[in-house]
Amino acid sequence: MTTTPTHSQQFWVTEPGRGEIVTKLIPSRAKNELVIKTLYTAISRGTETLVFNGQVPPSQYDTMRSPFQEGEFPGPVKYGYSNVGICIDAPHNMASKLLGQTIFSLYPHQDYFIIPANEVITLPQLVPPKRAILAAGMETAVNAIWDSQPNIGDTIAVIGGGVIGLLVAYLCNRIPGTAVFLIDTDPQREQIAQSLNLRFGTEPPLDLKPDLIFHASGQPSGLRVALSTAIPESTVIELSWYGDQAVTVPLGESFHSHRLTLKSSQVSNIVASRRLQWNHRKRLKLALELLQDDDLDVLISGESCFKELPQLFSDLMDTPPMQLCHRIAYPD
Repeated sequence: MTTTPTHSQQFWVTEPGRGEIVTKLIPSRAKNELVIKTLYTAISRGTETLVFNGQVPPSQYDTMRSPFQEGEFPGPVKYGYSNVGICIDAPHNMASKLLGQTIFSLYPHQDYFIIPANEVITLPQLVPPKRAILAAGMETAVNAIWDSQPNIGDTIAVIGGGVIGLLVAYLCNRIPGTAVFLIDTDPQREQIAQSLNLRFGTEPPLDLKPDLIFHASGQPSGLRVALSTAIPESTVIELSWYGDQAVTVPLGESFHSHRLTLKSSQVSNIVASRRLQWNHRKRLKLALELLQDDDLDVLISGESCFKELPQLFSDLMDTPPMQLCHRIAYPD
């Protein structure tokens, strides 16, 4: 058993546009809690950039809280929800099962922490720790599939080739008979799409007639493309979150005459049809199991050291360095 340090290093957004790593005392472990040493965290680029810039609207302060958030929006706040670590201390009755195991939890960027045992999930044997940081994104994609209920043989368009869009397209492409098209304005996404066996274009093909459209670009212009691509009676699933940004969309034109459905999907809620059989823990466990495919490593586009986090977030305000999932590595 590794000796538990007395203090931890934590990344905090101290005020909008500014973050720092602070040192804080680690509390004593309760009888049902574990001590975790972090191996990797991941930045959820869309949501965490909005948090870092202070763009969470006051009406959403409670809704947008992460499970182990400390502080309040707009800051100081400790935020994040994709953590892979090793259990270095556990109660005696749990030690044989959990001690030394690699686990995933929805915990912010921090090197050592205490967490209840029922809030962690042991990684499946075939999911390496470096890939397991995609679990939060995969859970969002699973939830989007549940919300949209794609069918065998559907033509599906996914607009926005970020992590969420790619994972949604990846899952839809595994449904028999589907034709999935990934659309992103960045032509460099084509190589990534091809590695996941996805059809790609920088704009929708003229003959595309999608039964279902997912929008995940994070840009209002992408949502406008989604609505203009929709065929009569089809559904657009909105996965982007805009924070406090006002969004203008064409609800004139053919929106009403085509009887289109614009439906939101958000990972904090499980669709009503699934709630009797599923909870958040079971859904997250499924997300981890779906990460056994080595091809998904292409979604991790870079890695930085934990100590670089303050500058890394600051850089997002100017020239974003992270194209897809950016992994944060913690020192041994």
